[in-house]
Amino acid sequence: MNTTTSHIVSALCEILGLRQVPGFYRSKIFLSCLAVGAAFWGLLPLLVAVQPLPWHRIPSLVFLLAVVWQPIVEELLFRGCLQGALSFREWGQRSLVGLSIANLLTSVMFTGAHIATHSLLWASLTLFPSLLFGLLRDRSGSVFPPIALHIIYNAGYFMLTGGSSLI
Repeated sequence: MNTTTSHIVSALCEILGLRQVPGFYRSKIFLSCLAVGAAFWGLLPLLVAVQPLPWHRIPSLVFLLAVVWQPIVEELLFRGCLQGALSFREWGQRSLVGLSIANLLTSVMFTGAHIATHSLLWASLTLFPSLLFGLLRDRSGSVFPPIALHIIYNAGYFMLTGGSSLI
């Protein structure tokens, strides 16, 4: 690979947030985000009727796609491409209520994208997790922590709700 190509690949990886963050899973912010997910899963059955996913459906391709593939694609698209590009703009780095403008705009678009496959209420409920994914992206400079958190959140969601949208 020549020097020009190497610089282009390096710049693209930087924009997309494709950099390693060793031990991110031990950081206070990542652990706090995990606790938020656990609290949500604990409260959800008190608020709405849930029907946990039967154990025999967990080792399925559909479950694997919803829990692993979908978060990877969404995070590369939203936190990698979109938030990454917006973060390189001066106004995208500005903060509003402790969150970057890039994160806020990306999260609104992420929520909007979920309207196609969820009810308006459930799509709206993706805003808060999206803000957490974006916060992890901003703090770590990488898409790997938000990908990991998104996978964990999707696993909890689909296991608790029965994966009705996995049909």
